[in-house]
Amino acid sequence: MKSYLFPGQGAQYVGMGKAWFDLFPEQTQTASDMLGYCIKTLCLDDPHNQLNQTEYTQPALYVVSALAFLAHQQRDPAPADFMAGHSLGEYTALFAAGALSFEDGLRLVQQRGALMSQVRGGAMAAVLALDEAAIRATLTEHQLDALDIANLNSPQQSVISGLSDDIGRAQHAIEQTGGRFIRLNTSGAFHSRYMADVQADFAHCVAELEFKAPTVPVIANVSALPHQSNTIQSQLVAQLTHSVRWTETITYLLAQGDMTFVELGPKKVLTKLVAEIKQHAAECAQRDSQALAQQVEQWNQTHGVGTTIKVAHISEPMRTRTPAMLLFGHRPAVYVEGAQGYIALDEATAL
Repeated sequence: MKSYLFPGQGAQYVGMGKAWFDLFPEQTQTASDMLGYCIKTLCLDDPHNQLNQTEYTQPALYVVSALAFLAHQQRDPAPADFMAGHSLGEYTALFAAGALSFEDGLRLVQQRGALMSQVRGGAMAAVLALDEAAIRATLTEHQLDALDIANLNSPQQSVISGLSDDIGRAQHAIEQTGGRFIRLNTSGAFHSRYMADVQADFAHCVAELEFKAPTVPVIANVSALPHQSNTIQSQLVAQLTHSVRWTETITYLLAQGDMTFVELGPKKVLTKLVAEIKQHAAECAQRDSQALAQQVEQWNQTHGVGTTIKVAHISEPMRTRTPAMLLFGHRPAVYVEGAQGYIALDEATAL
């Protein structure tokens, strides 16, 4: 199986899209006409230093990633099994899955960028080497509850969001806990409670557009589960003030089976995050396997065959017929007389 991934803000750079604008002149011209400026010039030259301003960044990334998808589709027309986008990239994923037209998607991200740029006084910072629980505990301990976790990018990489002064105060707290703190070059507290001021206006923008059922499941940032066609609009509105649950998104996709990830956009930011998430999952699985094997070994060292045990859901004591073993590679169990089967060690107490 394969999943297409679409990046969000932070993936932009001057020169992006060079390989695709001339391949798709119709979409490039449509975008320029709708935006009121030349999208190709903005992305390739950025003559007025606007590419990093969110009201320009969002349409630019949407267009470039959409063209990257169209180009990839020419090379590999077989449809993806799933799609997902990080923040802004969720809109590109919905376009690629047929839920939005190219024009409607562009119109929506232009409105989104314009509204988000109106919210001033906010800031964001990346936090490395701390997991979600440690970050939340640190913020609570240092009375920084006015900050939100905007992005849960990987088990050891998150982004916090809030008022600029609060972000500044968080640096010492994060570093004291053992994390790395990197202030980001953003003008707003994206994916936080502070975006609520523009949420109603954005909801009106979303309500004006027609959404179709995606032809391919698209994973929502807010729920980390596939979009349902009747809740796409509400999920996109909620995304403004909610965390991007990227780690859970990739974990969900990995659980579907043998998955290949293809990032379609200007950089490979998401590809690196996927690698981190997969590595963390493998390490956790290895630790779990070792712990389970140790549980079996400890039982066999302490309790021989014929041990009388009490089983949680059975009233009468029972006797073991075999040593403990690891069933199916993940279930420590022992065969018990009279039960006609194996009993999990967690349910057995030696008498």
